[in-house]
Amino acid sequence: MLTDWRLAATAILFCCAVLFTCIETSAQQISKEIAARTEIYSIPSLTISDQQFLTGDSNGKPVTVGGEFRIAQGSGRLPVVVLMHGSSGVGAGMDAWVRHFNAMGISTFVIDGFSGRGLTATGPNQALLGRLNLIVDIYHSLDILARHPRVDPERIVLMGFSRGGQATLYASLDRFNKLWNKSGVQFAAYIPFYPDCSTSFLTDTAVAARPIRIFHGTPDDYNPVASCKAYVARLKEAEHDVVLTEYPDSAHGFDAGLIGSNTVVESTGSQTVRHCTIKEGEGGVLINAATAAPFSYEDSCVELGPHVGGNPTTALQARKAVSDFLQALFKLS
Repeated sequence: MLTDWRLAATAILFCCAVLFTCIETSAQQISKEIAARTEIYSIPSLTISDQQFLTGDSNGKPVTVGGEFRIAQGSGRLPVVVLMHGSSGVGAGMDAWVRHFNAMGISTFVIDGFSGRGLTATGPNQALLGRLNLIVDIYHSLDILARHPRVDPERIVLMGFSRGGQATLYASLDRFNKLWNKSGVQFAAYIPFYPDCSTSFLTDTAVAARPIRIFHGTPDDYNPVASCKAYVARLKEAEHDVVLTEYPDSAHGFDAGLIGSNTVVESTGSQTVRHCTIKEGEGGVLINAATAAPFSYEDSCVELGPHVGGNPTTALQARKAVSDFLQALFKLS
């Protein structure tokens, strides 16, 4: 009986050793694009008008937005890319970027600025949410990341798409940082994809001394590249580190090519300000330059039916350009 018991115990120990070895081997073989840990955050923020944002008036509606923090495989404090969605909210294309960055050893923080406000999309009615609200969400997210033990606060980059690209671009303004960014840190770089550059703000050439890398498509009729070229020219004249990379045959949302989209379709009913020129006036009022009256989404310059769609070729080119930039900026091995 004793011999049988010893044999059984030995067999159990052997099986356990094999099992733990298999688990350890399996863990070592997990793809690098799979995050080591995912954390979900409630981000305290505000819903305010664009005029309130521009004048520093925080007397708005308190709101809680969401953030998904995927910590890349690795140890110690890691670099992070913060991702801000566009007018359709957090879509399937976001995951392609998240997995790619995680595979590079870069953690990601995806902000959802819509769900907590009861929104799913603003494309058909951009007046549902002042565009500058997303910058408030961004700065509050930076506050969370700046204090996180697994984050290198000197290596946090902001990247956004369309409406989120516009927020990314203008989150670089010194004035906005002074008004709303209470984190004590700044983003290491700003990477807007196909942003709307039709609005000019007071002192908008005074931006953070950080690189700005804009990616846009030549035929984009949602947020035309021409207005971004004009803004980039002004930033360069002010001797800032800004580069606009323009891709031919690349409609609005061309990086959807990363998830296989290769067709361009009309975004029926979506509003575009492609023919508007908007300027900040006295007291933080946004003015339609053509009418000299306060801008409204009921203005005649606001049109419907821009086109959206992916281009797998230029999507891969843009991803490589972003990857090369981050590789150098973060000093990744």
